[in-house]
Amino acid sequence: MKVSKLTVAIAATLGMGASYNALALDLYVDSKTKQIFAEPGKGRVLLGEFEKVGATPKAAAPAPEAVAATQAEVAAIKKDLELKTNEIKALSEHAEEESKPSSVHVKLDDGIHFATKDGNFTAGINGRMQVDSQSNVYQNIPNNGGYSSNGLPAELNDGATLRRARLGIEGTFFKNTDYKFEYDFTRGNGLNAGGITDAFVRQNFSKPFSIKFGAFKEPFSLEEATSNRYTTFIERNMAVNTFVDNLNTYKVGIGANYSAERWLVASSLQTEGVGGYNAYGNNSLTSSTGSAVNTNGGVNRNGGGGDTSWEVNTRVAGTPWFESKTKFLHVGASGSYININNNYTSTGAYNNGGVIFANGIGANVDRTSILNTGNLTANNKNKKLFQADHLTRFGAETALVHGPFSVQAEYIQTDVSGTGYNNSESLNGYYGYATYFLTGESRNYTTKTGSWGRIKPNKNFDMKGGWGAWELAAGYDYMNLNSGAINGGRADTVKGGINWYPNSHTRVMANYVHALDISVNSAATSTTSATALPSNSTTRAWNNGQLDMIETRVQIDW
Repeated sequence: MKVSKLTVAIAATLGMGASYNALALDLYVDSKTKQIFAEPGKGRVLLGEFEKVGATPKAAAPAPEAVAATQAEVAAIKKDLELKTNEIKALSEHAEEESKPSSVHVKLDDGIHFATKDGNFTAGINGRMQVDSQSNVYQNIPNNGGYSSNGLPAELNDGATLRRARLGIEGTFFKNTDYKFEYDFTRGNGLNAGGITDAFVRQNFSKPFSIKFGAFKEPFSLEEATSNRYTTFIERNMAVNTFVDNLNTYKVGIGANYSAERWLVASSLQTEGVGGYNAYGNNSLTSSTGSAVNTNGGVNRNGGGGDTSWEVNTRVAGTPWFESKTKFLHVGASGSYININNNYTSTGAYNNGGVIFANGIGANVDRTSILNTGNLTANNKNKKLFQADHLTRFGAETALVHGPFSVQAEYIQTDVSGTGYNNSESLNGYYGYATYFLTGESRNYTTKTGSWGRIKPNKNFDMKGGWGAWELAAGYDYMNLNSGAINGGRADTVKGGINWYPNSHTRVMANYVHALDISVNSAATSTTSATALPSNSTTRAWNNGQLDMIETRVQIDW
């Protein structure tokens, strides 16, 4: 057994080194008198050596050298105990300081994050920058001499642009309440809210159930639910762009989300913002007050009275087959009812409102509307010939992931109802594509939102043999904006892409888009007809046109 220095010291202090030998006596007996003596004498015979019973032995005094050594050792031990006590006290005070709410730590992992030690308050700075280019390697526009009604060329232009430049902050209050605010500096003179995208507060009542208030995306479509940071192609497919994204998917309202382990239900009640938009394309159906078609598919509402449009959305999605995070099947469905505002002057003339569906069939820099319905609310001589009162949207989605291979497809249909739309005009589009990671990664699926997330390469790019992640993609895209009285045009394209991920926060993309067919019914050319809306002049110029584009993107986000 190991004896500590303290034990030895205490033992020494109490008399270590003293002799405990019992007191021994030699006894003698007188041979004549038989008396017992302790000392020898004449006539006395030694009986033997005897120990004194009941006697307390007297400790021998320790040597002076031993006493000095023991005292020095005890002093050293006392000093060591004092140091240990101070260390324990300092650790206790440090732990108490670390647990105070005012104590904050910074984490530089997957972004810049701040958090109090108790976890009640967090904040993270997020951002993204996307630099795009477009080169129209071949375009042939046979109709109308290749010109729109204002005499400008209908052809698309080459160039480069800053597609998105966003900066935002998101975090939590008391763990169960989170928030997000994001501003896009490229959205320019958009809504009265400017370049605001997300701006909401969300209360998480439980792990699966939450409610949020503010501006946020409509819960509709797999590709729309996926951030543009993680979409496979540079631009979203035509059906998603036309029926969801171009109408400004960030609307103000209330939303509810229930997300279990393998499925989710999301719904919202939202309304558009009030204010003006930028001009978009060339539309022959601008209002008498000069309202222009906007970049997001609606029309300018500045200086006009009337209510804004509102809508109800619902999306259900899940993974009925799920073997692992790299082997599963996703399915989903979405539905919307959109009430459209239509505002007129006191004389009955159209003032503002309505809705427009337009798309550039995949262009990412010159986004001129090759397909364009024009305003679906229009009038001639103060007569309401066409008035779109409400829209009904339906969507179906699916995706399969099997290791580095994946496929994805969606179908979206939008039905238009109102004055002049008696044939149940139904616009629709769909797409499908496949992807494959040459370096073995798999698409990252986020169950909470039923969407795709960040790709993390198996090995980041470096000069020591790291290649990053490489992905190949190929797809087909179809859009039909011709139905009944609506003449927005029809087109389908094929496209291929290659994506390189040097690391999880950087991506370089290149797409090749080829138009298979661009068809526009140009029979109706004026608003004098009550049976059909005129097709947009730029759209008519592109009838039977041919187009090949190369697009690129360099992206960084955090």
